[in-house]
Formats: sequence, C-alpha cells, structure tokens
Amino acid sequence: MPELPEVETTCRGIRPHAEGHAVSAVVVRNPRLRQPVPDVLQHVLPGQQLLHVGRRAKYLLLHFAEGCVIVHLGMSGSLRIVAADEPAGVHDHVDLVFGAFALRLRDPRRFGLVLWQPGELASHALLSHLGPEPLSEAFDGDWLYRISRGLRAPVKHVLMDGRRVVGVGNIYASESLFRARIHPLEQAGRIGVARYRRLADEVKLTLSAAIEAGGSTLRDFVGGDGQPGYFQQQYFVYGREGLACKVCATPVQRIVSGQRATYFCPQCQRRGR
Repeated sequence: MPELPEVETTCRGIRPHAEGHAVSAVVVRNPRLRQPVPDVLQHVLPGQQLLHVGRRAKYLLLHFAEGCVIVHLGMSGSLRIVAADEPAGVHDHVDLVFGAFALRLRDPRRFGLVLWQPGELASHALLSHLGPEPLSEAFDGDWLYRISRGLRAPVKHVLMDGRRVVGVGNIYASESLFRARIHPLEQAGRIGVARYRRLADEVKLTLSAAIEAGGSTLRDFVGGDGQPGYFQQQYFVYGREGLACKVCATPVQRIVSGQRATYFCPQCQRRGR
C-alpha cells in the first residue's frame, strides 16, 4: 500500500504541473471504487481552477474554490500526469482533464477513493480523527511519551495508529524502530521519554529519506511523473528476513503482529535497551 512518502512524492510530482490550471472535464470510466465516485464531480469541477495540491496523512487533497477532491490511492493506485488523449488502460478509472493533460487515477484493485468535500475539510469523516503529521513540529518524542502512558500495546502498533500520528505505515514503522534500536513488540507504556525522542527523530529522518528517494516501489507504485521510487534499496530490515543485519550481521527476523509482517534485528533491537 502506498504510504506517506509515496503519497508525498505523488503530491510533489503533480503540484508544479497542475496547480493554477482549470479543469476542462471529468471522465469517470468506472465509479465503483471503495466508495462510489460521486456524480457531482462531473458537474461541479469543470471551469474551476486547481488552487493547491496538498496532503493529509495518506490522502491527496486537490483544493478548489468550491471544495476539495480527496484522493486515496488504496492498495495499488497511482495518480499520474498524462496527455489528455493518451488511451486509457483497463484499470484507469478517473481522469481530471486540464486541457492538454490529465490527472489519471489508475487503481487495479479499486480500493482507492475519489471523493468531494464542499464544506470544511477538517470535518470530513476520513480526516477529523487524525493525529499530527510526523514531519511537523507537533510530532516529537514528548508527544509519543505522553500519548503512550498506560498503553500495553506494542510500540509498533501505536506508531501505526493514525489517531496518534498519521502516515507511519508498516514499512516505515519497521525501519524507524530499527534505526532507533527499539524492539517492535515492546510495550509502548514502558518506553521512556529519551527513547521516544530518539524514535521520533528516526521517524522524521526515515520518512524524509524515503521522500527524497521517491518513496518505495515494491509492486505497482509510481509517482506523479510515472517514475518508480527507490527507497527500498536503503531498507535495513523490511523484507530482509534471513539476511544479515547491515549493522551487526545477525539474521533479520520476521514475525506477524497485528496481522502485519514485522521485521527486526534481534541483536540491535533487544527489549528494554
């Protein structure tokens, strides 16, 4: 699933090409995504100028004067700049056309979303409960320490809980915990403030490095310009089960926690360190 770096990469890729241009048409080839694509898009968007391309958590936000288009890439989606007359593939479901070019949503599994929010954006049900952005000043080790007091859940589960901090998905939680030398199953409430400060710093560094590398391409992901990401070449633990740890040469282990694959080094990430 595209995570925060992949969504941010998409946002940065399409922003300079699409901002300031007016929608000339909306083409919906298949409205049956995770939620139906609203019919109103084809009536309300033509003629409106795209004011800003932003992101909140793993949602792309296309801001117009009369509201916002909320896009989620689902499990395997991409939103790319293409020529408006480029023939659509079987998985190309929605185009926002801007004259000679279009923003095209490709979503093979159809788990993505294209929704319209005409009112206050923060009140939308998908956004209203979200925690702070991990790259913002609102997120730091002191925040993690405060919200984790009394929690017996594994720290990796807390890090991936969008109500506490957004956008830290499975890949980047595993990588950040390794870099901070924290075992993914350690109880969140037992970790001290100093270790949380180190973890918050590593989350920021890991996500920033991933964005600079264009995100991770494990299967289908491409950015807004159609190019794959390369951060997977920098992984310390994710997907490296049985391979030597890049720090200590101990074989990386894989477990399943919360129905998600979790990778860690048993030597570098001993509990209670």
